[in-house]
Parts: sequence; structure tokens; C-alpha cells
Amino acid sequence: MTVDDLVAIAYVLNTTPAVLLSHIPIDMPEPEGPFATGLPSDVDPTGLRAWIEGKTMLDRESRVRWWEEWAGRLRVRSAHHEEQLQGAYAELSELGDLAVQEADAPPVQRLQWRIQDGEQALKQSEVAPALTEHLLDNLREGT
Repeated sequence: MTVDDLVAIAYVLNTTPAVLLSHIPIDMPEPEGPFATGLPSDVDPTGLRAWIEGKTMLDRESRVRWWEEWAGRLRVRSAHHEEQLQGAYAELSELGDLAVQEADAPPVQRLQWRIQDGEQALKQSEVAPALTEHLLDNLREGT
């Protein structure tokens, strides 16, 4: 395949050659080394996607800035999930004994599902910033 072929395929698919060349299947196991020749070894799928989308450069300072912004967005998301979960708990509390008596009623069931989903989302949203901070520390240290 030539470069012209790649450009033509990218045009037909309404994407860029970079996206075609760097597609990473969602179920791909973590590689032991860099994703592609020429990428710093610490660039993961999220960082690669950010670079492809033009949100960051590959130099260390740009990637640190981008990951700091990403960590900030994750903290906001976590706070949002916490607020939503607290709201659902408050609604359930307001129902009091009625929630127990009418546990099979659709509105009570939906509230219970909202709480379950909220608890799971909160757990996930608390882990993501911690992992991002760990990655950031490694990136800042140059490891």
C-alpha cells in the first residue's frame, strides 16, 4: 500500500491517515513496549488519541500539561457523580418507610437502580484520577 492509497482510503472513510495507522482495538492487550515506532514509551492509548486529535504534542511538557488538564476533568466528573449519588440517597431517605413498603414499585426500583449505578460510577470516577496522578508523577519524573 502506498501513501497515496492510504490518503485515498482515509478520504473515503472521512478520517485521517494518522487515525488509520494508529487504530488500537478496544480489546487489545497492553503491549510491552511503545505502541508505534517513534512514540515515547510512556504514551498509552489515551495519550495517543489526544495526540492524533491535536490536543497535545509528543514532547514531555505538552503531555504533562494535557494529563494535568485530564486529571482536573476527572476530578470534576468524580464530584458530579458524588453529588448525583447524594441526591439519590436523599430522595430515598425522604421516602422513608414508604420506600420499604413499596420496594417493588417502579419509581422506587428506578431510584434503587440509580443508586447502584451512581455507586459504581463513583467508584470508577475515584480510581481514574488516582491512576492519572500516578501516570503524571511518572511522566514528570521522566520514568
